[in-house]
Amino acid sequence: MRVGFGYDVHAFTKERKLILGGVEIPYEKGLQGHSDADVLTHAVSDALLGAAGMGDIGLLFPDSDSRYKDASSLDLLQQVVEMLKVQGFVCSNVDCTLVAEVPKLAPYREKIRKKLASVLGIARGQVSIKATTTEGLGFTGRKEGLAAYACCLIKKTNFTE
Repeated sequence: MRVGFGYDVHAFTKERKLILGGVEIPYEKGLQGHSDADVLTHAVSDALLGAAGMGDIGLLFPDSDSRYKDASSLDLLQQVVEMLKVQGFVCSNVDCTLVAEVPKLAPYREKIRKKLASVLGIARGQVSIKATTTEGLGFTGRKEGLAAYACCLIKKTNFTE
């Protein structure tokens, strides 16, 4: 078994929809980024890639590549899951924390868990989604953007190496 940790941050912008964990969240601002800027899914992808020793999403899906302009981060996560399978790994669980003053995540938590679990090929109970604030401190406290942390456990299913 291997443990991975992921972190991502994106600034708010008025020109985009807000997507978190593959779910559109009604809010006046979205997140700035090359893909759909889904900070939560990016953190999960990086946790999985880190656990497998396969780099990060910036390496695999660079913002200099026009193929990933406005790409769905869930589609990118699906590609990460497939790459892990090729290396003989499957995800066992993920634990995520979204750092945000706004918007409130609670009404969307279960929908996000279900969507991420489906892409990861695990049960919803193996996906934890939490949210916290910074009590007004830092860029998230000033409502300038969002940050996300993710931790995962992956298991080797192919022991040929």
